[in-house]
Amino acid sequence: MPHTPHDFLAEARRAIPEVSVEAVAARRTRGDEVVLLDVREKDEVRAGYIEGAVTIPRGFLEFQVASQLPQTDADVVVYCASGARSLLAAQVLRAMGYTRVASMAGGIARWQEAGYPVGRDRQLSVEQLERYSRHFLLHQLGEKGQRKLLDAKVLLVGAGGLGSPQTINSLNPDVQVRIYNDRLTVDNVMDIFRDYDIIVDGSDNFPTRYLVNDAAVLVGKPVVHGSIFQFEGQASVFKPHEGPCYRCLFPTPPPPGMVPSCSEVGVLGVLPGVIGVIQATETIKLIIGQGEPLVGRLVMYDALAMRFREIRIRRDPDCPLCGEHPTITALLDYEEFCGLDALAPATVGA
Repeated sequence: MPHTPHDFLAEARRAIPEVSVEAVAARRTRGDEVVLLDVREKDEVRAGYIEGAVTIPRGFLEFQVASQLPQTDADVVVYCASGARSLLAAQVLRAMGYTRVASMAGGIARWQEAGYPVGRDRQLSVEQLERYSRHFLLHQLGEKGQRKLLDAKVLLVGAGGLGSPQTINSLNPDVQVRIYNDRLTVDNVMDIFRDYDIIVDGSDNFPTRYLVNDAAVLVGKPVVHGSIFQFEGQASVFKPHEGPCYRCLFPTPPPPGMVPSCSEVGVLGVLPGVIGVIQATETIKLIIGQGEPLVGRLVMYDALAMRFREIRIRRDPDCPLCGEHPTITALLDYEEFCGLDALAPATVGA
């Protein structure tokens, strides 16, 4: 006779050990290395989940588990709503070579009845669920990562080609754009930076770049740097005390007038798009905590050769800002530091 659902469950119970919610909670309290695997559907997880659990819907288990749980000897406890699907899922894991698999009896329903904590995330609207549906399919991102993106506060310095925010709102109404019409100066930079998680530097002059770098290090905020020139661009991430800062790469600015601006020598129109996308990607990685950000690495792009190069940059222990014995502990006069004050009288006199 063909197997019934009852037969499948009975076979699973004979093959898979079941553990109580009390035993699972005790192991988590002791700090045991145990992986909780939630095999419920996404809409069920939105209603509540056990903090720290790995989420793979039962229908995707065979396809996704290897990437999310690569260690087949890991101690895995599977749970679902009531304990039935978790038994069947655990049996599949056993067939796939996982050697230490158990099912949590009673599922999350019994976990809640026992008074153990359940995490609940801010609910997404129907429109958001549709808009970000492809993000949800990426296990490195998912709904948790998308919520981090929605909650993140990012400051774009410079409203030119790299940082221009004008069309963001029309593309995605979830993005709230606050425009500062004031010039960024030593008088306002610290107050502005404190409200944001990440600083994206798209400025086109050295005084602003050094100002952004110094203020970010002093308040402990990462900077996603990008710059462009004619057919070339570069990008990096300066994360305070985890890698070099802009001063480690460029200890002193070039003499005034040595490096002309894009308005003087031109820039390829699509170049801001290339470097800007790299900056956006690095920002997303920092927000969701995934991947390897460009900390300690400088990516250089040559559009004419269609070639990317990467060079390693190290944190300078003698850096006056982020080194072992910093001498810069407050903001400077950056026009003077870059030699522009000395240049101005000559320009006017000419």
